[in-house]
Amino acid sequence: MDLEVWQKCRELRKKIWTFCKTLPSIEKLRLSDQMIRASRSATANIAEGYGRYNYQENIQYCRLSRGSLQETRDHLSTALDCDYISNKEYQTLDSLTITCLKLINGYINYLIRQKKTI
Repeated sequence: MDLEVWQKCRELRKKIWTFCKTLPSIEKLRLSDQMIRASRSATANIAEGYGRYNYQENIQYCRLSRGSLQETRDHLSTALDCDYISNKEYQTLDSLTITCLKLINGYINYLIRQKKTI
């Protein structure tokens, strides 16, 4: 997919997956699973909305993606609170997530403007 927002969310998804491999085994079916699902949901919803070829539906799926990104941020803070992640790595992943949020907000605003021109 050529959307910049999808590509950046894909980058985040890969980094989250790599990080989750470092979590203790007790968290494999808890925090790890939740983080992987949330990061995958972000890209999946962008792709599904894009494939709808309808501005309003695309906007709605992007809003779901935005929620998944916020969920990912919460899981990252949980990992930080549990000392599963260094502050530096947390800042790196959180910053990437914020970048994804800014891109998704920009894409939503673009779709809203395009919808109004119809």
